[in-house]
Amino acid sequence: MAFVSRFIANARIAAKEKPGVFGLYAVLSAIVAAVFVRSIFEGRYEYALLCLLVIVLFWVPSALERKLCIEIPSVLEAIILFFIFAAEILGEIDAFYIKIPFWDTMLHTTWGFLAAGIGFALADILNRSQATRLQLTPIYMAITAFCFSMTAGAIWELFEYTMDSLVGFDMQKDTIVAAFNSVTLDPTGTNVAIPVHDIVSTQIATASGETVTIDGYLDIGLHDSMADLFVNLIGAVTFSVIGFIYVKNRNRGNKKSFARHFIPKLRTK
Repeated sequence: MAFVSRFIANARIAAKEKPGVFGLYAVLSAIVAAVFVRSIFEGRYEYALLCLLVIVLFWVPSALERKLCIEIPSVLEAIILFFIFAAEILGEIDAFYIKIPFWDTMLHTTWGFLAAGIGFALADILNRSQATRLQLTPIYMAITAFCFSMTAGAIWELFEYTMDSLVGFDMQKDTIVAAFNSVTLDPTGTNVAIPVHDIVSTQIATASGETVTIDGYLDIGLHDSMADLFVNLIGAVTFSVIGFIYVKNRNRGNKKSFARHFIPKLRTK
C-alpha cells in the first residue's frame, strides 16, 4: 500500500509539473498495457515481459529527476518516452525493424543525439556545481559529450553481439551483399585481400544434409553494427556542436536557445 500511495503521489506531482509529458506517458502506457494483454492471449510471454520492462523504463527519467535533484526538459523527456516506445514496442514486438528498413537507423541516430545530450549535461552539471573544482571549456564539454555518446553506442553493439552469440538472438541484423574481400582466400598466405565480386547466390550445407540457398552473400552483423555506429556518430556530432554553441552563448541570456530543450540541469532551490 505504501508503494501505491507513493506512486499516486509522484504521478500527481508529475501531472502538475509537466502536464504534456504526463499526458504522453498516460497514452503510451495505455497502448503498452493493451499490447501486454494481447501478448498474454497470444502466448508470447517474452513480449509481455518486455511490456513490463517498458513501463519501468518510462518512469526512469522522472525517478532520476527526484533522485539526482535535476530538471529534465519536457522536450527531452518526451523524446525519451517516444524512443523507448519506438524501440521496444514498435521495433521489437511489432517488427518495425523488419517492416521499415530505416527504423533501426533512425533510432540509432536519435540515440546518438540523446546520449550526447546526457554526456553534455553531466559535464555541465559538474562544471556548475560548487562541490567540484572541475571547469571544462565549451570545446572540452563538446568532446566529452561526443565520447560519452560513442561509448554508449559501442557498448550497445557489444551487448547485441553478446546476445546473438550466447542466447541465439539476431539483434545484429544480417545484410545481403554481392561482393567482399578476404585474406582467408589468399592461397599464398601472405595477407593479400582476395576480391570476390558479382556474387549471385550462396549455398549453405549443414551437417544434417539440409541446404539453404541465399541470393548473394550473407553478412552476419558487421554491416549492421558499422552502420549503427556511423549514424550514432552523426547524432553525437550534431548535439556536440549544438551544445558547444549553447554554452558559448549562454551568458548572453538567450532564452530561445534550441539546446536548452535537451540539456538537463540542476534544480534551483
